[in-house]
This record gives sequence, structure tokens and C-alpha cells, in this order.
Amino acid sequence: MTSHDELPGTAESYWMATTTSTDKPRLDTDAAADVVVVGAGMAGLSTAWELARAGRSVVVLEADRIAAGVSGYTTAKLTAAHSLIYERLSRTRGGEGARHYAQSQQAAVERVVSVAEELGVDCDVERPSALTFTTDPQQRATFEAEARAAAEAGLDAHFVTETDLPFPVRAAVKVAHQAQFHPRKYLLALADDITARGGLIHEQTRVTGLSEGSPCKVTTEGGATITAKDVVVATHYPVFDRALHFARLSPRRELVVAAPIPADQAPKHMYVTDDMGKRSVRTAPLDESRRLLIVTGESFTPGTGDSHERFLRLDRWMHDHFSVGETAYRWAAQDNDVSDGVPLVGPFHPGARHVYVATGFGGWGMSGGAMAGQLLASLVTGAQPEWAGLYDPRRLWSTLREAPALLKQQVEVARHFVGDRVKTTHVDSVAEIAPGSGAVVRVEGRRCAVYRDEDGTAHAVSARCTHLGCLVSFNEAETAWECPCHGSRFGIDGEVLHGPALRPLSPRDI
Repeated sequence: MTSHDELPGTAESYWMATTTSTDKPRLDTDAAADVVVVGAGMAGLSTAWELARAGRSVVVLEADRIAAGVSGYTTAKLTAAHSLIYERLSRTRGGEGARHYAQSQQAAVERVVSVAEELGVDCDVERPSALTFTTDPQQRATFEAEARAAAEAGLDAHFVTETDLPFPVRAAVKVAHQAQFHPRKYLLALADDITARGGLIHEQTRVTGLSEGSPCKVTTEGGATITAKDVVVATHYPVFDRALHFARLSPRRELVVAAPIPADQAPKHMYVTDDMGKRSVRTAPLDESRRLLIVTGESFTPGTGDSHERFLRLDRWMHDHFSVGETAYRWAAQDNDVSDGVPLVGPFHPGARHVYVATGFGGWGMSGGAMAGQLLASLVTGAQPEWAGLYDPRRLWSTLREAPALLKQQVEVARHFVGDRVKTTHVDSVAEIAPGSGAVVRVEGRRCAVYRDEDGTAHAVSARCTHLGCLVSFNEAETAWECPCHGSRFGIDGEVLHGPALRPLSPRDI
């Protein structure tokens, strides 16, 4: 196995490191409520809070800890400026579709700001502009068109060529009145207010079954059953495949590094570019003289490539371009892209009457999650915003417009499902696996995922993802097994870290 340079910083997100842990009770008895919300990230807690505020009894079920999954490892930009989306929406969904997207996403930004004020939570809300930029002079016309489309959609958007970044850009779209915040402080405040309004939140309660009907029934790994009129599935990647959402979703993982920077040298706004494999930049307050520069990038499919080298490359870029101190934190974020570029928020499938889903935020889960909370609460309570149809998961997707993206995603899945079985293993034997490393190796005719800890003990589990059977791959930088097909992640002993998988990888005796 090859050796790597040591990774910089503490392997933890800044948001997790600067908040206290939670300890909500596990659900071990049957229960009933008006609404069960599965998942306690931005979308789930936003939905639960909106419903509790509307007078509904709510039970929130979280497989791990609240606000500690994807929402605890985000970049935490709260914006309606989602890279180069408005010109494309204007072409594919028309001017009305683009306006509805801008209206709903900007309303989500304002909703978070107003709720933080209403609850009196100090979650570092700031109101910078958001800029999408390029260093490629040939992209100027593309950015001019995007600025026009975003302005026509109703955003305060302008084409600019000057920024406060410490390097030149060739073109940028600047959208004013956006926001950034500390997501976990905000979400923990939401959770406290949900319980204050009579809602129940249960951690370490993994949902494994869903029976649709009147009423619906949700079952947990521990055997408890929760009866409810309505169910919201907000688990990032839907844990139930009955709607075949996996055919429309492609997982994407991105790395994050953060380092202190003098306040007078810190960028004042939020930035993102698709150049260089994506680079996203924002800051957070540290003290009177310093801010924390947070840089995200190196987009990749989980289970592919060398995350260790990607971390090093991203960290070098940050230090090469900004006057930062020693790297303080590193973490990774994950989200799902929808084949037509618009999140899936609404009824779970064409036959659903009381089950709803929120997924596919494409890297913009903070505004998307807040939007989903408003939309799903409205649908449950009998209202429907004029923009609800834009996000409806039941929208026709077998169109010529979406077909190329769908085909590309399924070809990629098939490549891993078939190709990973016929290619050679990473190593020929367990003995070749160095301490602190992992590899897929064939043992007695079966492929096993084997990790050797620093003490030399080997931990072996099945290499087949329990979702749909793709072979997992080892992420050395994060010490986890990852599925390249749909993004499930597992610990070294097989426990589920990230869905859609519900069951752990089976242990193997080697």
C-alpha cells in the first residue's frame, strides 16, 4: 500500500466542534402522532418545526444524532444563487420556472434569518452577497447570460468582473441579500423549540419499514411502530426505493478545509466556481481579529479515487491563494444531484397520499432544506404554494431533456455494478494490507472489505453494499467504506454511516 503525507487539521467539522453533543432518547415503545418526520437534518427539522408551529403533533426519528449528518458537515451557505442555474432553468422550465425557483429559494433564505431572530438564537447570521465566478476568459458570455436570467427571475443579480478575492477573475454573477450562518446552532435551537411545542425527537432510532395507508405506520430497527396520518422522509437519500428515486439521483462528495485568516484579509462575500474541480469559499467569525476561511471543493463520486490526495490538493490551493494560518479543520460534505437539476420535494410517488419526500438538493441543502420545510408543511396542512409543482417528485422525468443525464447516471452505476466485480482486487491477500489501511480482497472466493487498524487487527465485512449490491471501496482519508453507485457509507465494522443502505455490512471470518 502506498504511503501519504499526513493530512492537515483536525478531522472534524467546525460546526460540530463548536457545539455540544445531543442525547435524545431512543424510541423503544410504540407511539402515535399527526406526522412522523424521518431524518433530523436541515430538511427534517425545518419541516418538523413548521408543522409543530402549525399545531400538529410531530415525532422526529433520527438514525444517529440530530444535525450531525450531512447538515453538520455542510459549508453552510444560505443562498438562492446556486451556481449557473437560472439560464438553464429559463431554457428548460421557462421564465416562470426560473422565477419560482428564485422566489422559493430566496424565501427560504429570509425564513431562516427571521426564525433565528424569532427564537433569539445566536447562530452567526451574516448577510453577504453570493458570487459565482470563473477565471476562464472564454466563459464571459455564459456568465453575462446567467446574470440576466437571474435578474429576470427576480434576484438582485449583476454581472461583475471585480471581486475582493486575492486573485483576478474574468467574470462573475453577484447576487445580493444572501446569508451565511452556523447551521448546527440554528438546528439545535429548532430542535429545542420543537420539543417546547410538544414535539418528540428520538435519536439512534433507525427506520426500517414504512406502510402507507390511513393511517401510515413506520417501524424501527428496534421493533417500535409509530402510527401517523402523514410521513415525511427527509433522510438526504431516501431510505425507501419504492419511488425509484435512485434512478434519478447521483451522489456527490466534496471535501472541506478551514484555517484562520486575519479579518482584514478575509473575503467579505461567498464565492463558488466550477473551475478546478469546484472551489467554494466563505468565512465565519472567530474573534475580533480573525475569521475562519472555509474552502470546499474536489467534487467526486463516493468510493472513487484518492480522497487523501484530494484533501492535500484542496489544502494547497487554500494556502496558495489566501494568507491563512495553519489548517484547523477538515471534513467532507455529501449531497445528491437530480438528473434534471431541481430537488425532489413533495409526494413520495404518484400513488402517495400521505407520504412525502425531500431529496436531491445538489449541494445547496441549507436553502433547499428550509424551502422543503415550508413546502412540505404547506402540503400536509392543505395549502400549496404556487411554486410547488416545480419541485414535485411526480413530475414527468422520461423526457428527451432529462434522458441524457439519466442515461449517464445509470451507465455509471452499471459500470461499477458489473466492472467492479471483474476487475482485480486492490491487493492479493489480507497480509498486504498495511496498518491504518483498507482494501477489498478475495478470501475463499468471496470479496471481503478488510481494514487493518493501527494495532494490526483486521476487521473484515462483506464488500457488497446492502442497498443494491455494488462493491464498496475504502476511503482512507475518512476511514470508511463507500458505495460508488448510490453513496451509502459504512464504518470499518460495517455499521451504516450514511444511507440509502439500511442494513450493515455482514461480518466476515478471515
